[in-house]
Amino acid sequence: MNFSKSLVAALSTTILLAACGGSEPKPAEAPKDTASTAVTALASTAGDKGLELIGASDCTTCHRLQKESSGASIGPAYSEVAAKYSPAADTTVDRLIKKIISGGSGIWGSVPMTPHPALKPDDVKTMVTYILALKK
Repeated sequence: MNFSKSLVAALSTTILLAACGGSEPKPAEAPKDTASTAVTALASTAGDKGLELIGASDCTTCHRLQKESSGASIGPAYSEVAAKYSPAADTTVDRLIKKIISGGSGIWGSVPMTPHPALKPDDVKTMVTYILALKK
C-alpha cells in the first residue's frame, strides 16, 4: 500500500477510535492508542512535524486529509482548506491559528468548529503550515 493509502487508513482508524472515545480531550501525557501511534509513526518517518501534531490531536475526529466521496467528514478536508487559503500570506496563517484555538462557524457550513484552547499557538502554526502545504 502506498504512503497516502496507509495514511488514510491510519487517520480513518484514529477518527473511529476518537469518535467512540467520548468528547473529553486526552491529556498530552496520556498513552496514545494504536491508531494515533500509527499516524505519529508515519509522520515521523516522513519527517513531518505538522502531520505528527495533527495525529496526536483530536483534529482527525472531524477532518480528513482528502475529501471523501461519501461526504462523511464533519469538517472540510485538509486538502480543501489548502485550496481555499493562500499559504504565502502571513495574515492567513495567523487568522487560521486564531480560528483553530478559538473555534467558530460560518466559513464551511453551519456546524461549528470546537475551540482548542489547550493547543499551543506554535504547534497550531506548524499544523496550519503543513495543511497549507497540501495546496496543489
